[in-house]
Amino acid sequence: MTTTFARRSAALLACAAFGFATSAFAQDKTVKIGVLNDMSSLYADIGGPNSVVAIKMAVEDSGLLKKGWKIDVISGDHQNKPDVGVNIARQWIDNDKVDAIADTPNSGVALAVSNLVKEKNSVLLNSGAASADLTGKACTPNTVSYTYDTYMLANGTGKALTKAGGDSWFFLTADYAFGHALERDTTAVVTANGGKVLGSVKHPINTADFSSFLLQAQSSKAKVVGLANAGGDTTNSIKQAAEFGIVQGGQKLAALLLFINDVHSLGLKTAQGLTFTESFYWDMNEQTRAWSKRFSALANKNAMPSMTQAGNYAMVLHYLKAMDALGSNPHDGAKVVAKMKELPTDDPLFGKGPLREDGRRLIPAYLFEVKKPDRSKGPWDYYKQIATIAAEDAAKPLKDSECPLVKK
Repeated sequence: MTTTFARRSAALLACAAFGFATSAFAQDKTVKIGVLNDMSSLYADIGGPNSVVAIKMAVEDSGLLKKGWKIDVISGDHQNKPDVGVNIARQWIDNDKVDAIADTPNSGVALAVSNLVKEKNSVLLNSGAASADLTGKACTPNTVSYTYDTYMLANGTGKALTKAGGDSWFFLTADYAFGHALERDTTAVVTANGGKVLGSVKHPINTADFSSFLLQAQSSKAKVVGLANAGGDTTNSIKQAAEFGIVQGGQKLAALLLFINDVHSLGLKTAQGLTFTESFYWDMNEQTRAWSKRFSALANKNAMPSMTQAGNYAMVLHYLKAMDALGSNPHDGAKVVAKMKELPTDDPLFGKGPLREDGRRLIPAYLFEVKKPDRSKGPWDYYKQIATIAAEDAAKPLKDSECPLVKK
């Protein structure tokens, strides 16, 4: 009888302990976010330490800290190498218990990390990587892309320039996943609008000397030289194109991905007249101006936010909104992303818009032109808006999606 009583008591104690542990787990209000980007090289200005600034602002503005949540933000430099990025992400998830990885401005890194995140059932909050494949054939239930993609860029700048008479193209393409996707998507738009591609040349990422590539573009006689690159590669190719007299010779230079930090680096004298597509500009309205002023006060060199830094803020804000709605951290990435898709998005930078089943946040895009120096009213007043691209036109239609999550 004593033995039976002891067994029952042990069983009751075990159940109580299990119940307590389950209750404690259910009330877990700790979140860890890892900001994975280029901290020191050609994409550092468009992401880098200032993406960490934007994400910490989102944590503060979410209101969760006042509700008793503990939210940590850590950061790492992927050096634009997929293997380095995956190793950091694996370490974070396995050892540091990171719940979500944010930013990832390098499509090669982002695609590799997206696969890992699916395997580990974590979350990838992509703002920096452009490849439309992240919400297309490579989509997963654990990854969302918020700010832009190669489809948006192609259907903005590519379509506008082709319709304006730029019906022959030659591409200078960064030789990795992002550049390949941007050239592919822009080629499709150019040909669909009656244009033709006369050729292309691939260049290594972080190239210093573009002379041989620019000479090929010049000799092609194409009306438009499309720069399917980003960051320092874009600014270097634009500067060297000016030295080669590309524009003076009658060819149009198309910066298929240009950020405000690139324009700031180039200066208005060099960048004036460039046409490009973005989904965010600090001077769009009162809300973007107010937030950007706060950001600039905290940012390195008091920079204004890039499109991707703004996207990081909005995306993490929505991620934490989903956590709040769940009531605690389930440590189940697919469940959190499903809640993000279920909840309506609404933030001061991009406004309202759905997060689709393929993981793509629907937002309008804008065709901008860099102002002439005498048209700028002051620091960072660089853009003139040419056109608005409706949200449904800025993202690939779901009916054409290759994402296996999309129900057709």
